[in-house]
Amino acid sequence: MAAGGWTYAALAQQVEIDPKSVERWVNLGRTPRRATALQAAKALGEDVHALWPALRQARPARAISPELVALYQQRADIPVSAFTDLMAQARERIDILVHAAVFLHEAYPRLNELLTERAAHGCTVRIAIGDAASDNAQARGQEERFGHGIESRCRLALMHYKPLTGTPGIEVRTHSTTLYCADDQQLVNAHVWGVNAYAAPVWHLRRHETGGMFDTYAESFDAVWATATPVREEG
Repeated sequence: MAAGGWTYAALAQQVEIDPKSVERWVNLGRTPRRATALQAAKALGEDVHALWPALRQARPARAISPELVALYQQRADIPVSAFTDLMAQARERIDILVHAAVFLHEAYPRLNELLTERAAHGCTVRIAIGDAASDNAQARGQEERFGHGIESRCRLALMHYKPLTGTPGIEVRTHSTTLYCADDQQLVNAHVWGVNAYAAPVWHLRRHETGGMFDTYAESFDAVWATATPVREEG
């Protein structure tokens, strides 16, 4: 506003609201309604999410495909509850295919307990983690300019999941790629070359009766799982 010479009154007039509302945005950090925010951002020549990050949300996507529940610009926009809620609702299976995804355990320390509970209720749980010693993991580290950071995260992920080995209904293997799947829903983190996974897009898919993308990713998981190396229980 200062750069553009906008006063509270001038911007309020432009978006047809009370000047006190604009004052509250500036002084109290209030977030306007989406429609008002879009008008204000257009007037200011700024990105609406740069002004009000709280307005960032998944984009409804049913019009694009009946399988597509939502699109997220980047994984960092998704609350961890979106992942854990899918797992908590699962009745038949939970498939986790990642390089590391240590953010899940860091943000939700009960993850192993949740997976154990679901397995006890009849869910088949398959967890595939990146092999820290593989050429694939090392190449990904170079690509994302993390160096050996990717390998360290793979080892940390294995430390998190290893206590689950030997638990009935749960199997842990090592491999790499990125897919989160529970029953008939998936959260798929795209691979964008040179971009860290947290900044890459995610699409939320739901299985459709006619088949499609969901089945493609599910079959891909099965193919990776078949070549993955089982993690053995210690002792």
